[in-house]
Amino acid sequence: MNSLSARRRRATALVGAVLLAVAASACGSSGDTTAEHARSTVAPSQSGGAPRPPAKPSKVVMPTGPTTNFTTATTSPVGPILMTSYTGPKSGVTGKVWVWLPPEYNDPAFAKHGFPVLTLYAGGQSSGYNTWADNQLPIQEEAVRQSRAGTTHPFIMVMPVQNLEKDEKRSLDCSDIPGQPKMGTWMAQDIPDMVKANFRTLRDPAGWGVMGASTGAFCSMKLALQNPDRFKVAVPIDGYFNPDSPLWKGYEAERLANSPEKLIAAGKADIDVLATAGGADAGEVRLVKAFVAKAAPPVRIEYYEQPAGRHLTVHFKKMIPDLLGWLGRHMSPPTAD
Repeated sequence: MNSLSARRRRATALVGAVLLAVAASACGSSGDTTAEHARSTVAPSQSGGAPRPPAKPSKVVMPTGPTTNFTTATTSPVGPILMTSYTGPKSGVTGKVWVWLPPEYNDPAFAKHGFPVLTLYAGGQSSGYNTWADNQLPIQEEAVRQSRAGTTHPFIMVMPVQNLEKDEKRSLDCSDIPGQPKMGTWMAQDIPDMVKANFRTLRDPAGWGVMGASTGAFCSMKLALQNPDRFKVAVPIDGYFNPDSPLWKGYEAERLANSPEKLIAAGKADIDVLATAGGADAGEVRLVKAFVAKAAPPVRIEYYEQPAGRHLTVHFKKMIPDLLGWLGRHMSPPTAD
């Protein structure tokens, strides 16, 4: 597939220029410093001596099961890409999910480390495929090269489908459209829970990021804005930001509740975002810039424009090194307690 879905607004990637920081978060918290509060939050020692502070939660989330059965879908130059057909217990949705583990994951030196998780969404309908998993966008090889060079760090990469049918009239917009399969729940809750059940991950939401191109850009932006407690980082590549599935007919209020254009202006998501556009498409540049301008704190958003970029897989491929570098600066690295 040399180009992504023709029905989507044309948009393209990155490699350089125009950086626009639009938002900064400002949060403050006040605490009760009274002696009574101190007594209520500090447990006494078993010996009856001075109270001791509560134990800090672990930074690493160890696999809890149940174990998912993965098979090897393909063997890349940097290790196998695994695949499973997964039924989410919360959504009831069954769909394919690919997973790639970085070489460090099975290195004994990292046996007690939790790893950041980067979820990648494809462009187009993506009903039975994911272009990040089939070497059209060889992000795994570049991630290994950059990790060894110290310009990013290792990620677990998770690559789910985002639709259940090839028919674009049945697009689910990565959402729980009334009367349709609960794709939003599957993507935002079931898949992260499955990953935590099977792999060593990080408790910090900064250890969880979402990225996608075109349709996948819409999905990554929407899911991060709706679930900032689960995904701290989002990279929408040459995306659009308005739900447009025909299945929303008769459900306008629900459609708007799943619109990144509305969500980003609400000022409720403490996340970091990199939004990109291709410089060769003036319409896409206007669309993405208009979206960036709507961001309200605590969203922190940056805009990058790829010179002469177009809405083509080959142009997305060129962006991968810069995208991985940005992700390495904004997501937590592998961490041990």
